[in-house]
Amino acid sequence: MAELKRTLGFGTIVALTLTAMVGTGMFFGTAIGASYSGNAVLIAWALLLLINVYVAACFGELVALFPRAGGVYEFSKQAYGRFFSFLIGWVTWVMASISVTVLIVAALEYLLPAGYTIYFKILIAIGLILVLNFVTYMGVNTSAAVLTFFAIISVVLFIAIIIPGAFHVNLANFKPFFSSPFIFVFVALFFMLEALMGWEEASFLAEETKNPEKTIPKALIISTIIAGVLGIGAAFISLGVIPWQSLVGLIAPINNVTTVIFGSLGSRIIGIGIVLALIGSAAGIIISTPRLLLAMARDKLFISQLAAIHEKKRTPHKAILFQTIVSIIIIIIGFGQYKILLSMFVPLALIMYIAVLLSVTILRFKLPDARRAFKVPLGKLGPVIISIIYIGVIVVWLFLEPGAFSLFRIILSLIFFGIPIYLLLMFFYNPDAIIRFSNYFAKLTFWMENLLLPKGVRRQIIGLFKDLEEKAVLEYGAGVGTLTLHLAEAVGPKGRIYATDFSNRNIRLLKKRLIKNGVKHVVVIHDEHQVNRVHPSVESVDIIFSVGMMSYMQDVQKILKEMHRLLPEAGRICFVEYVNFFRFLPDAEWISNADKLKKIFRDAGFSVKIEKRRGFLWNYLFVYGIKSEEEVPMV
Repeated sequence: MAELKRTLGFGTIVALTLTAMVGTGMFFGTAIGASYSGNAVLIAWALLLLINVYVAACFGELVALFPRAGGVYEFSKQAYGRFFSFLIGWVTWVMASISVTVLIVAALEYLLPAGYTIYFKILIAIGLILVLNFVTYMGVNTSAAVLTFFAIISVVLFIAIIIPGAFHVNLANFKPFFSSPFIFVFVALFFMLEALMGWEEASFLAEETKNPEKTIPKALIISTIIAGVLGIGAAFISLGVIPWQSLVGLIAPINNVTTVIFGSLGSRIIGIGIVLALIGSAAGIIISTPRLLLAMARDKLFISQLAAIHEKKRTPHKAILFQTIVSIIIIIIGFGQYKILLSMFVPLALIMYIAVLLSVTILRFKLPDARRAFKVPLGKLGPVIISIIYIGVIVVWLFLEPGAFSLFRIILSLIFFGIPIYLLLMFFYNPDAIIRFSNYFAKLTFWMENLLLPKGVRRQIIGLFKDLEEKAVLEYGAGVGTLTLHLAEAVGPKGRIYATDFSNRNIRLLKKRLIKNGVKHVVVIHDEHQVNRVHPSVESVDIIFSVGMMSYMQDVQKILKEMHRLLPEAGRICFVEYVNFFRFLPDAEWISNADKLKKIFRDAGFSVKIEKRRGFLWNYLFVYGIKSEEEVPMV
């Protein structure tokens, strides 16, 4: 199996973190923040730098402790367990997807004047996403070179603004310094937080970094200090060149500042640099986020196919493709909504960062003797204090920003939408969860059986084999008996049916239905290990039916070989599986490829035909055939 390639060094991690931190807040944050706190926005910048250096150190400790591809997801898994680590990973992924849109929307605001249509801008944005994801697919070395290029552009850009701009600063612009109550500094801080975020992106690349325990903590702190100093410098120049009262009303404030410093031609050149810096920040997210999906997929907490690593490129190519599709969808939906998207991004980011910060404290108590190559000072108390500050920033925003509560409800809905996703994934991939859910929802399955397995589909299943009378049949996965009663009628009282299921509540309902209908030729077997075997009490049979069990079979070859032994030569099988579930949940990997699926059955001694038939909320995959020594065509 291909693995991720450990080639990244200190310079690349600094470059990645710098590009991540040079977000829209570096260019828009001062103007938005000044609209709340005036010149005191500089205090918000200073607070931001102090807080973020400490947060960078917290990330450094966690990466040194768990230098794996999942980053924040991996930290959360160790601190909180499976469910909450999924939610935090989910929030991080949603946040990253929104962030890419925010960055690209901001970049195009600078690049393209108002005369261009929104459709043209969306087309350009999609093109950028495709190019950046292709770079990500090409390999970690290509990605490192691109990140280094964008990091150099970002640093040169800010130096080019700060040094010449110092000669145009008018100190009178800073009077009065306080024009609003001090509390509004924290509202300003809310809209500026995006400016110095991005440590998680470096954490996702820990598995591809040389000596990550030492490299990443140092790189995170240094890059945070560099980005913070550049941000404060650019903010001071902006306020010194253009009074904050004028700055807050500008669509692209840095453009106006650089026009004063360099004139229109110089401003256009700087504008191109800003666009490149914002695209570089988006590139950092696009390059790193597939590693989060990879880690979650490895643990069956996301689509399992996304754990695949390309044999030659050594990149998570399926996760990259998935990310590309999602990013394009968000671009189309959210284009032109910069402040709304930013207001959604920041609370999501703060929720994620609070979870990560508190994991430092939790793990100090949970793993007191673990080797920590890097330790943040005050690791038990400091993260709690920063988390309280973050919570305070959210609360201040909620009460002082009009419409914040409505937006926060949408944010919470995005978070809680992850819960049914988690349950679906558990139901789909986890045998123990399958049994628990089947027990819990047995009654619901019974009530909804006409939706889950419509009568028309049942007729199609029974109709595959015309001569069922007096036959011995195994129904592998009988559920609540939706198909069992039809099979019992088809084989008649002289036939025999073995109906097995892993859910004891399903079995109880099935027995009640058989008694109610006076059916006595069905042997009902509760088999809690059904996902790994055929129950040993099942005797030889003529035909095997199974509905909805293929994706749960853990040891497929073993189960098929046991079925092979139960059947006579030319004995028949019929598997029906739910596929394309709700049109977005992918199938279990081993049944997603028809040729591979056919080979699995052939290797077990069956010749089968595979058909897909349409349903309402999902499709039905029919795999039916006979036991045969040689491959024979199925009609």
